[in-house]
Amino acid sequence: MISVGILSTIGQHPAPLLLALMVEAMVGYPATLHRHIPHPVVWIGSLISRLDRAWNRGSAHAKRWAGIATAFALISGSVAIGLVLEIALTGWLGLVLLVLIATTGLAQRSLYQHVRKVLVPLEQGDIASARHALAMIVGRDTENLDEGGVASAATESLAESFCDGIVAPAFWFLLAGLPGLLAFKAISTADSQIGHMDDQYRHFGWAAARTDDVMNFIPARVSGLLICIAGMGGWRIMVRDARKHLSPNAGWSEAAMAGVLHVRMGGGARYDGEWIGRETLGDGRRPGPPELKKGVAVYVRACLLLWLIVGALIWAL
Repeated sequence: MISVGILSTIGQHPAPLLLALMVEAMVGYPATLHRHIPHPVVWIGSLISRLDRAWNRGSAHAKRWAGIATAFALISGSVAIGLVLEIALTGWLGLVLLVLIATTGLAQRSLYQHVRKVLVPLEQGDIASARHALAMIVGRDTENLDEGGVASAATESLAESFCDGIVAPAFWFLLAGLPGLLAFKAISTADSQIGHMDDQYRHFGWAAARTDDVMNFIPARVSGLLICIAGMGGWRIMVRDARKHLSPNAGWSEAAMAGVLHVRMGGGARYDGEWIGRETLGDGRRPGPPELKKGVAVYVRACLLLWLIVGALIWAL
């Protein structure tokens, strides 16, 4: 049982994290609520878009410093909001509200639902619907992907997002409470929007991308371990291929999933019409619908394993 006294440092206690993981898995962020109160990530994305329009201009040097200022503003603002909330949320009602707020930083349910929306039409041979659903969760061009391309992209996104959407926010909530969780979500959103290597964002998005790399460093490796344990294998491929990825972090969970499923993922892809060369991860053939389905099952077990680890921390404390 959590005492009321713990609430002064509740963000660093594992019990609220376990509650948040369970509640988010059951209800997520309901669509009805989203229609009236958009998800906090939407608010963050809107702010980043405004900063992009206002500050992403001038010389490369000016853009680099503007990007650093953007990253600093996002982190400092998120930490300040998190601290205010933790101070204000006291007593048992405060605990309930804290858990509900924390659920908005997790994405177990939404990731599962989005990947299932790709898998179901793919199994039915409806490649057009599968491509449309895939476009909602990946940044690459999807209109010309065949069945294998869709399955591979969805499997890669599932593995990478296990870190970005579940393990990393859980890690930062456990480490630094709401300030840590909100700061991670702000930087993660910024990396998704402006952390690209194209001409528009190469300099302005540099700080967001590098900060995201730092914040994901430990969670990425934990994610790979969880996938290997949940899938009962994949260790050799994870260790061998994780560093082949263009990202210093994404390769760990993706290579682990490739090893568990005994498939070959990665490789080049088109982003906004531009071909980006990438190395492949794993061995064997490309994943198809059966491998994607197995990957979803591995993902669910990895999430449950995370719950068990957090539960063990509660017991240990």
